[in-house]
Amino acid sequence: MRSLYWISRDRRVDAFPPASDALTEPNGLLAAGGDLAPERLLAAYRKGIFPWYQEGQPILWWSPDPRAVLEPDGLKVSRSLCRSLTKRRFELRVDTEFEQVITACAEPRDYGGGTWITAEMAEAYVRLHRLGWAHSFETWQDEKLVGGLYGVAIGGVFFGESMFKRVTDASKVALVNAVEFLRSRGTQLIDCQVASAHTRSLGAVDMPRAEFLSLIADLCDESARPQTWRAAG
Repeated sequence: MRSLYWISRDRRVDAFPPASDALTEPNGLLAAGGDLAPERLLAAYRKGIFPWYQEGQPILWWSPDPRAVLEPDGLKVSRSLCRSLTKRRFELRVDTEFEQVITACAEPRDYGGGTWITAEMAEAYVRLHRLGWAHSFETWQDEKLVGGLYGVAIGGVFFGESMFKRVTDASKVALVNAVEFLRSRGTQLIDCQVASAHTRSLGAVDMPRAEFLSLIADLCDESARPQTWRAAG
């Protein structure tokens, strides 16, 4: 078994091994080390790589195969979700409380276990947000934040990171809003990283990593620029 590739902090920000070198077990583990500087994070996303690690671990970098993706036209909205969209009187906002969203995503879940959104990780994505690369989609009810998600937008791809809900369907409503918003701005692919029952129910499918990497190479070229988003409705 090969040794895990180690990235020192003084290496170039794009000094990642090819994603095809990732381990099959655990699926997608590629490298460790480095830092969460904005330039390194953006370089990683452009190569189909993302950070995921627990408190006390070094930064771990992943590129699983297959990759879970959602194409905007592939969104599935169930009848019960349609009812939530029309009857629960949610207010949908974009980028109004990014830090609240990432804090909520870091909270312990009902099914137990710790969080991978460490203080270091949260700070890194707040920096990306302030630079115009990371964005939040929020579900509000009675002036309270009840659900949402955040991720990174580069060119024609939105790399989803995490979501949360405090009332039934609030995270799904946030995702539906995100898909509609992103489609209107030309986004062609939403990265869900690894499929879950939640994302599959909304239309996420598995894509071979090689196909995913080929797509994002075209959609996330170096001409992509950060964007300022802010919307409520």
